[in-house]
Amino acid sequence: MIAPRPTPITHKQVAAFLKPRPADSHKGLFGTVTVLGGAHGMLGAALLAGRAALQMGAGCVHVGLLADNAPGVDLMQPELMLHGASEAVGRVSPSGRNPTSPRSAHALVGLREKTANPTYPSDVLLIGCGLGQSPAAHKLLYDVLLLDLPLVIDADALNLIAQRPDLRGMLHSRQAPHVCTPHPGEAARLLACSTADIQKDRAAAAQKLAIKLGGSVVLKGAGSLCATSDGELHLNPTGNPGMSSAGMGDVLAGMIAAFIAQGLSADRALLLAVYLHGAAGDELAKQQATLGMSASEVTVWARWLLNQWISK
Repeated sequence: MIAPRPTPITHKQVAAFLKPRPADSHKGLFGTVTVLGGAHGMLGAALLAGRAALQMGAGCVHVGLLADNAPGVDLMQPELMLHGASEAVGRVSPSGRNPTSPRSAHALVGLREKTANPTYPSDVLLIGCGLGQSPAAHKLLYDVLLLDLPLVIDADALNLIAQRPDLRGMLHSRQAPHVCTPHPGEAARLLACSTADIQKDRAAAAQKLAIKLGGSVVLKGAGSLCATSDGELHLNPTGNPGMSSAGMGDVLAGMIAAFIAQGLSADRALLLAVYLHGAAGDELAKQQATLGMSASEVTVWARWLLNQWISK
C-alpha cells in the first residue's frame, strides 16, 4: 500500500477553527464529555483525561470509574463528576443522545465548524484510559459501541478491539463518528504485526489503521500522523522528547473529546488537539522543563495556549 504524502498541520490551519465565546455563554452550550476507564491501579489515567477535557472548554465532564475503591471526588479537580462506570453510561439517554442538551450550531460558538449540517451532538464518550482488560471492561466497551454518540477510543479499548473481531465489526457499523488514538504498540496489535513494522513505514500504518478501524486515527509518536475520514494524512510538527512520559496519551484523548463536544467535527478536533498538545509540550521545553515534564503540566500549558490563540 502506497500511503499519501502527509501534509504538515499548521498553526494557521487549526487556529481557523477557533472563535471567542459570546458574553451570554453557559455550560450547556459547550457539550458534555464522559470518560470511561479507571480500573484498579489506573484511576489516574481517567482523571487526567477528564481534567484535560474540562480545561479545554467542555461544559461538563463526567468520569465513570471501574475500580471498586474509586473516590467520590477528585480533590485536585472537584468540578469533575465521578461515578461508577455503568452509572456513567446509564446517564446517557437510551437514544444515545441527551435530549436536554442544546445542539444548535449557533449555540456552539466556542469552536466554529463550517458544514451544511446545522446540528451537532453535545455528548461525547471517551473510553479506554486505564480501562484494563477485565470482563467488566469487555462488557463496558460492547455497551458503548451500541450508543449513537461520538467516541474517542484509546489505550485498552483499542487492545480489546484488536482481540475481538466482533467489536471491530460493531465499530465499523456505527453511524456516529469516532477517533482512535493508538501508539505504535497498540497499532501493531491492531494490524497483527510488530512495532518495528509500524515504525518502518508509519504513513502506511496510519492509512491501514484508518481503513481497518474506520473514522479518524492518530498514530502517536514523534511526528504523530493523523489519518482523517476524508482519506487525507496529516503530519504533526509539534512536540518533543520531554513528552515521553506517562499520561500524555490520556490528556490528548481528553482534549480531542472536549473539542468534539464543543462542536468541531472529529477530524478537526483531532488536528487541533494533536497540534495543541505538542505545542504545549514545546512551551514547557522553552522553560527548561523537558526532563521530568508531566502530563498535568501539558494540560495547563495547552489551556494557556488555547486562550491565546482564541484571543487573536
